[in-house]
Amino acid sequence: MKKKLYNFFNSTKKIANKYRQFPFEIEVIAENLYVPWAIDISDEGDLYFTERSGSIRVIENGKLNPQPLITLRTPFINQGEGGLMGIALDPNFSQNNYLYVMHSYTEDNQIYNRVIRLVKNDNMASIDRVLLDKIPGGQIHNGGRIKIGPDQNLYITTGDAGNSALSQDTTSTAGKILRIQLDGSIPEDNPIINSPIYSLGHRNPQGLAWNSKNVLYASDHGQSAHDEINIIKPGANYGWPLVQGDEESSVVATQKPLIHSGEETWAPSGIAFVTQGPWQDNLLVANLSGQQLLDISLNGNGTSVKNIEFWLKNEYGRLREVIQSKDGSIYITTSNRDGRGNPDITDDRIIRLIPK
Repeated sequence: MKKKLYNFFNSTKKIANKYRQFPFEIEVIAENLYVPWAIDISDEGDLYFTERSGSIRVIENGKLNPQPLITLRTPFINQGEGGLMGIALDPNFSQNNYLYVMHSYTEDNQIYNRVIRLVKNDNMASIDRVLLDKIPGGQIHNGGRIKIGPDQNLYITTGDAGNSALSQDTTSTAGKILRIQLDGSIPEDNPIINSPIYSLGHRNPQGLAWNSKNVLYASDHGQSAHDEINIIKPGANYGWPLVQGDEESSVVATQKPLIHSGEETWAPSGIAFVTQGPWQDNLLVANLSGQQLLDISLNGNGTSVKNIEFWLKNEYGRLREVIQSKDGSIYITTSNRDGRGNPDITDDRIIRLIPK
């Protein structure tokens, strides 16, 4: 049913977009960046973002500070799909100046990913502590998104690092969504005792968002199309590599996606739930290969799809991140310098969508 539903959207909504006015003004607020991977926004409205090459940078009062807060050094590495990825500001950032990031590194000639806490002092940041390390990494499928949930815990997406068997292995942190407390300890109510694993069976999830009813959504890359948007439930298995899309497993019970891309490739990355403005109560999904922004309308409790719109198709190339600010503006980032895009002289960019 979902495949038929998607095909209907795919055949009608792209055409409809040609005749509909885009409900936002578009402003490029930063350019000539190197793969701006993730953004978080302070209470003051400043944008903190990562560049995959290893720098954390800030846009203050609408202007990009030319000096990074920090540029990570060895053992940090920027190879393939790895590097500096997700970022989250502490809920009490204005008081404690804590930032959390996820990045790739090498140890004993192996690639891993880890989550660290940094502390900001004036216009510089330093590493405060390692919260979670030895997450399997590689040239592909590192996941990388981190977000602080409504429960004040830190959620982390990890890819299978190119070894699909790890996604079903509950002794490995690869191919999972992980959940830890802000000090790195394991929440007592995690599905597996003394384990950071919150859900399993993921291939390369790169987006996390909660709706106003605390429903958690995650995006995931399919092996061949069949990209997924999932509703994440604690302890649930999302099937990779046993199944993808609407397939069913005879081996284990798996959770089917909220929606998937069918035979088309979206390569979904960052996602955001919109709380105000023209797209209120919709889920936005930045697409890499799809080079578009998905606008997904949901039912009242956010558990089924009513409609999908496709915006900005091929306008800015590969889109990596999408996030909403308190004033209703939506920020997206391009990822055209990641080795798979066709960058122009202004890439990469951060773009602000201002409600009309």
